[in-house]
Parts: sequence; structure tokens; C-alpha cells
Amino acid sequence: MTGWIFSTQESPSYETTRLIDGFKQDGIECRMVHPNHVDIFISKDNRRSVLVDNEFTSIPDFVIPRVGSSTTYYQKAVFRHLERMGVLFINSSDAIDNVKDKLYTMQILAQNNIPHPKTMLVRCPIDLAYVDKNIGFPIVVKSLSGTHGKGVYLAENKRNFAQLIEMMEQFNEKFNIILQEFIEDSHGRDLRAIVVGGKVIGCMMRQSIDGDFRANITRGGDGEPVELNEQMEYLALESTELLGLDIGGVDLLFDHGGYKICEINSSPGFRGMETYTDIRVAEQIITYVKNKIGYKNE
Repeated sequence: MTGWIFSTQESPSYETTRLIDGFKQDGIECRMVHPNHVDIFISKDNRRSVLVDNEFTSIPDFVIPRVGSSTTYYQKAVFRHLERMGVLFINSSDAIDNVKDKLYTMQILAQNNIPHPKTMLVRCPIDLAYVDKNIGFPIVVKSLSGTHGKGVYLAENKRNFAQLIEMMEQFNEKFNIILQEFIEDSHGRDLRAIVVGGKVIGCMMRQSIDGDFRANITRGGDGEPVELNEQMEYLALESTELLGLDIGGVDLLFDHGGYKICEINSSPGFRGMETYTDIRVAEQIITYVKNKIGYKNE
């Protein structure tokens, strides 16, 4: 059995290295492939319709895309081509599509009565009075896609918000952004749950240590293990099922004794989870892939 991990990074990340090493220990050949280095063409001889670095290659048995919200049209075309050739994708191209667009994610959650912050799509010019009436301030400003807290800002009041929008207009007067209700109870902290194959394998609280309203570990936040309760588990499992994810990172906001879903990631980083908890995420993913494809160690 062979596998690819799609990544656009120049060198393997912690997560990619852990997965490749883990598969190798189980006798499975797995390597990192940049999806932009894959060429495809439509042919009756499907087995010779994929090239990597300009050379025809045998297609893998499975692919784990770790491109996330930065997935381009070209990369999605590569994913779909391989899927139609029978390659198992963890996650599928459709599931990645559902999560890449943060607004679309919220629309799916809202349709299914999953609690989330009030969310609004706006375009330039923005009616400040309309925003104030429907969401109010402070307000969270987000790009349509992004990970690790990038492209996420907090406008404390109407004046801060107007200044931020004015600056954005200097770069692109046709921008689209998402505005979200600021959940004060979760300032500087949130929960990250990781779901693999319809099971929540671990949960931790992330805490900002510098006063930032974002709690991402990649931004210097701290973490500690958290015992799942019924509502956490329900929200994590229900949301990933609705979005069609095999693997998902679900970020939950604290909301006066309850929780709201902040974001969901189709290629979650798990270095923090493995650092602050006893959960071995890579091994859980590897076991899931092996079971999904019916592989047995010889």
C-alpha cells in the first residue's frame, strides 16, 4: 500500500513527518507530494494520466490532503481526478470545499441549528449603521479563508472598524469579508477538538498568554487537556459529519456555560494536541486510514 500527503510547504511539517514516519513503521510507503507538481490529463488509459515532476507515476492507494483553506482550483482538479480513479481521499474534495469557505461552513451549520456566532458577509462600501444594528461592537473581522488565526482581526468599536475597512479599501476596493459576533466569554481562550473517523479523539483548551483575543497555539498560545462533556462531543461530531469530514479540527468558543462553533479545519495541526495531551493523533489517523482501506500488517 502506498500513500501521498499533499502539502504546499517547502519541507515537511511536524504533522506530515509524524504521519510519514508512522506509516513507514507499519510497512506502508508514504511520501509528501506538492499538488502543484502533479499534472493530469483526460485519457482512456487512466493509469497513465498522472505525472509527478513530469514523470508518469503509479497512483497511490490513499491521499491525505494537508493544504486546507489555501486549496486552489488547480489543486482541487488534481484531487478530483485522483478520486475518480479510485484513490481514497482523507478528506474528500467536496468536504474540503465545504470547509475552505468560512461563510459556507456557517451556512451549513445554521441550516442544521448548530450554535455559532452571528455572521455577516459584507462588501465595500460597508454600511456601519447596519453592522452596528445587526451585530454590534466589538466585532470580529475575517477573511473568507485562512488558518492559524491569520486574516482574523478584532475591531473594538465603530471607529476602529472604520479605520480597518479604510485601510483594506486601499488594497482592494472590491473585497468581501466576514463579520462575526464577538463572544466575550471566550476572549483569549477556546477549545480545540480533533475528530477522526466519527470519533472525538482529543480535546484541549487553548489560552492566549499575551492578551491576544486569538488563542492559537501557532501564535504562541498555551494549552491544557480538557475532558469532553456531552455538548462538546455533540458539536464536534455533528459539525464534522455535516461537512463530510473524515478528519477535522473543531474550534469551540465558550459562551456562558455553553459553546458555539468558531471554525472548522480540514487539515488541523496537531502538534499542540500531542504536546499538551497524551493523545497520539498521528497514530489515530494512520489506524483510521488502514481500517478504511482494509490494510493488514503482514
